[in-house]
Amino acid sequence: MRQRHAIFIFLALLIASIAFSGPASAQRVKDMGQFQGLRANQLTGYGIVVGLAGTGDDSLDYSTLGMKGTVSRFGLTLPPGVNPALKNAAAVMITAELPPFAKPGQRLDVTVSALGKAKSLRGGTLVLAPLYGADGQIYAMVQGNLVIGGLGVDAADGSKLTVNVPSSGRIAGGATVERAVDTGFATGDWLTFNLHQFDATNAKRVTDAINAAIPNSASMIDGASIAIRAVGNGDDRMRLMSQIENLSVQRAEPPAKVIVNARTGTVVINGAVRVGTAAVAQGKLTVSIKESPTVVQPAPFSRGETAVEQSSDISVEQEYRPMMMVRPTASLSELVDAINRMGVPPGDLVAILEALSQAGALTAELVII
Repeated sequence: MRQRHAIFIFLALLIASIAFSGPASAQRVKDMGQFQGLRANQLTGYGIVVGLAGTGDDSLDYSTLGMKGTVSRFGLTLPPGVNPALKNAAAVMITAELPPFAKPGQRLDVTVSALGKAKSLRGGTLVLAPLYGADGQIYAMVQGNLVIGGLGVDAADGSKLTVNVPSSGRIAGGATVERAVDTGFATGDWLTFNLHQFDATNAKRVTDAINAAIPNSASMIDGASIAIRAVGNGDDRMRLMSQIENLSVQRAEPPAKVIVNARTGTVVINGAVRVGTAAVAQGKLTVSIKESPTVVQPAPFSRGETAVEQSSDISVEQEYRPMMMVRPTASLSELVDAINRMGVPPGDLVAILEALSQAGALTAELVII
């Protein structure tokens, strides 16, 4: 009776684990890439920030010229040779991103950064300025009060205190879209879906998932792009894109890589890395030099001079570390445990990983940046 009861509990747990366990690396298609053409466009512009509390550009020529051009729009002309010494104004560069399908009248967030020697933009107001695209056309106009996350204070004795970056700020919703960008979404017979990373296996699985939901509609262009047949108007295409983006795909295991940042000593190992059988010995040699100078005084009434006699003590210490046996690992956790048992610092770990790679015991691509 007890045996039957134990078998029943085991089967119940097995069924529950199967029912609640899904694919560990299943992802939506929208998280693996994006449709071609649906991208943001960078906008840049030049402007003048006014209303600063004496932290502006002072007498920079391009700031003065920019202010002259700004006030000339209101019918004010400064006499030739006059330098207004604009301590309360600063020349700035303005950057923003125009999202796909943005329409005239919609608002954009912009970033404003000092172009010259302005110490702080806190309390400033950006005067109306245009934002240009890569083609030289105006796509938005921007104006508004800056929000600065930094603080800078100068004392009379020359000491300074700076928190974050006071020479850069943002204007939330400060730009207004004036022109839309034609993405070509509603034209053509095909849509192209581009994966974030090249992987032939992932491209095949995404293509198979699309064809399973919409038969004979997708084909691989290469290991990073998939062509999808599109018909109908914009509404039909958006419904098709929504259906494709929400498909679930079992993501392929990435290539085994070990990323080493030689400047900071950072080591990142992905889950596909495996290590074969190897023996590792890592030693540590410490050389200490201790200087003990002694002052030697001459005898009284002699013609000698006071001298310094050098005394050096050199010692060498070599730490004994036995050879470690690294056994074949089947998971990332086992590899981390093996590394931790060796107790080596990150700098020595990089040398060990390079040696394992050269010995053929590291089944991964070693990337040093």
